[in-house]
Amino acid sequence: MCPPAPTSRSAPPVAATAARLGERLAGSGPQATPRAPFTLDAIACLPTATPGDVALACERARAAQCSWAARDASERARVLGRVHDLLLDRRREAMDLLQWETGKARAHAFEEVVDAAGVCRHYARRAPKLLAPRRLPGALPLLTTVRELRHPKGVVAVITPWNYPLSLSVTDVVPALLAGNAVVHKPDTQTACTALWARAVCAEAGLPEQLWQIVVGEPADVGPALVAGADHLAFTGSTAAGRVLGRMAADRIIGSMLELGGKNALVVLADADVERAAAGAVRACFTSAGQLCMAAERILVHAGVHDRFLDRFLDRVATLRLSAAFDFGADMGSLTTHRQLDRVTSHIGEALDKGARLLSGGHARPDIGPLFHEPTVLADVAPGTAVHDEETFGPVVSVRPFHDDEEAVALANDGPYGLNASVWSRSPARAAALAARLSAGTVNINEGFRTAYVSYAAPMGGRGHSGTGHRHGSGGLRQYTDRQVVARARAELFDPRPGADPERHTERLTALRRTMTRLGLG
Repeated sequence: MCPPAPTSRSAPPVAATAARLGERLAGSGPQATPRAPFTLDAIACLPTATPGDVALACERARAAQCSWAARDASERARVLGRVHDLLLDRRREAMDLLQWETGKARAHAFEEVVDAAGVCRHYARRAPKLLAPRRLPGALPLLTTVRELRHPKGVVAVITPWNYPLSLSVTDVVPALLAGNAVVHKPDTQTACTALWARAVCAEAGLPEQLWQIVVGEPADVGPALVAGADHLAFTGSTAAGRVLGRMAADRIIGSMLELGGKNALVVLADADVERAAAGAVRACFTSAGQLCMAAERILVHAGVHDRFLDRFLDRVATLRLSAAFDFGADMGSLTTHRQLDRVTSHIGEALDKGARLLSGGHARPDIGPLFHEPTVLADVAPGTAVHDEETFGPVVSVRPFHDDEEAVALANDGPYGLNASVWSRSPARAAALAARLSAGTVNINEGFRTAYVSYAAPMGGRGHSGTGHRHGSGGLRQYTDRQVVARARAELFDPRPGADPERHTERLTALRRTMTRLGLG
């Protein structure tokens, strides 16, 4: 039996909304009961999916997809373009739900709403052009024509994590729909109600609801069925899970976009504006309590400004406000699950046991809420410890000095991940030169992560263990399509006519090739 939704006076109004959203989820598996991080109250009673439920969802999505794909791209864009305004109009409802399910600070919930709205507007405006047939140069000008067509994949499987449930759902689902596909979406069970809310908003904008199927369940239970029923996979989550799902997709010879973990470095050069860098580093490290794949978990500071930077940074960290209130009074919110709290405390404890120095924080804060943890800064972190080598995914950062650019690049590139990096300098040219040497899919100059991430026209993805493929950019839409080339010849060009001399035919083709080259046509 699922416990009832909280009814105490302290429960926010959104608790009842979340419970109602959970009732809209279909599934015949065991009930799941995610807990609100601020209070540990039940968020909703969610029926999980069996493999049979997933297969049925894929069938329903495929049945709905044909008529949707038959619509003109501009008509699909009009439908999903309306989501932009709806998200902004209903931002307070969205922020309440995001805080209730994730425990993040309200300012960080607002950033998520704005990001989701921005993605909708960006792709709705550009989809008709990006999906339109393209004329390409033919083998012989005037005598051949070539067109590239874009066809939807069919059914796209989207798997999203709990840390940015609105932003990441919309960022992957909406482009897939704009491209003419249907979607079967497995959000993390912890934040399934946000996905259900986003689907309801899209339905209000005019999207046929059958096009966006939502299922929840443990990855090992539903993952194989999800990949088996799909024509493309978009996954955001851990590197370990990405390996498993990537192999499943490869076995079926379907495409995949895997956005995985990171151990991102923030590099402060000797000529950096120290005050600005310290303020930016706080945002880069502790947005959403560090539960962000693009967050900085390593700060590398030139020895010449190390002490000055550290003083400013620690002063700012010490003043961060932690709160479980549904208002803008908090600088940082809660961790989302007991598992994340355990991971954070384990990483810190091991680092301290092996010689790390605690510069700030280091303790859980149950006096504020059951899953709160102080923002924590460490120094002298030893290689081989989890904090040094693994993604912590919490409010923990290590700081260490370097002495020249070569050492900074070596330290920043040390490790298998390559998702995001940040470089701080007063010299744009110097920062850009160092950025180009970093093994990261995105590098932000004088910002932590937001500049690159919200530049929707630019691709966003990782290297190495941080994943394959990209979201955003033209590829973030076109990845959900199959290309087809249609070529036509106006006359017989390549074979000699019956009875003609083959030698003379090859001479004519050679002369034609030389002429094309001279005219810049070949």
